[in-house]
Amino acid sequence: MHKVTLIPGDGIGPEITEAARQVIEATGVNIQWEIVEAGAEMIPRYGKPLPDHVLDSIRRNKVALKGPVTTPVGQGFRSVNVTLRQELDLYANLRPARTIPNIPSRYQGVDLLVVRENTEDLYAGVEHRVGKDAAESIKIITREASERIARFAFETARRQGRKKVTAVHKANIMKLTDGLFLESVRSVAEHYPQIAYEEVIVDAMCMKLVQEPENYDVLVLPNLYGDIVSDLCAGLVGGLGVAPGANIGLECAVFEAVHGSAPQIAGQNLANPLAIILSGVMMLRHLGENKYAAMIEDAVNGVLEEGKELTADLGGTATTRSMTEEIIKRIYENR
Repeated sequence: MHKVTLIPGDGIGPEITEAARQVIEATGVNIQWEIVEAGAEMIPRYGKPLPDHVLDSIRRNKVALKGPVTTPVGQGFRSVNVTLRQELDLYANLRPARTIPNIPSRYQGVDLLVVRENTEDLYAGVEHRVGKDAAESIKIITREASERIARFAFETARRQGRKKVTAVHKANIMKLTDGLFLESVRSVAEHYPQIAYEEVIVDAMCMKLVQEPENYDVLVLPNLYGDIVSDLCAGLVGGLGVAPGANIGLECAVFEAVHGSAPQIAGQNLANPLAIILSGVMMLRHLGENKYAAMIEDAVNGVLEEGKELTADLGGTATTRSMTEEIIKRIYENR
């Protein structure tokens, strides 16, 4: 039996995490959920959106499935996502982007894996005001973190039988910070001669991905570029509604949809649950439950190919519940 922390989140989080839980349980996999709450509603009770007992639960169970949590823009508390990654040293953010059957997209044959360093860069949050009319943020890049994420990228490429790793950077301008990142990735690449290695400047990378995404395989990036480029890659395969993600460390792993909490549609039974369901698939594979992961993938692909139960963002009229029920129905049919 696997014990897994479940964090519903806020906005559409509770609806879609419940959908993912039902889909995962329909496979018959033996999981016991420990449900803990995080988000804006926790502030009056605990004084912060990420209570200590949530971190304790993840440390204890080692694996969590997390719904989206609202982050205030420009003020308020620090991002729950950033805090989770730093507190638990979830140094690798893994975001696949793969062409999905019957999902509206201009592109076919996309199969990208974004590997994003998750603990430093500008996301370290080291910033301050300079007088009343300026502010300064410090970009932190270390050899240790850069080599660690590079090893993760090459090891993942090796395990998955992928052929190429592309390091994405802006070392032509930020010669010391991004220069150190490239130096670190190059030193790791030397140990994987069977995997092709190249380097592309981040702005050129965005253009090339839009023009010819099929030419790329694994992308390894510092934190900020990884956040931006992974959203671009999601756009190549149908949007954030179908974009799963994983945050992986040496001890713990947290799986979550890439998209936000969409409070404008919360509670209306309109949200697309696919991203967190597919994050659940990644979680099951992480747990070694490949059979159950494949059951969910087959059911999702069947629903998408039929095209009758698609949510509005995918061009249909389905609700969160009706899409979830159709996926579960197909799982039961194939068990």
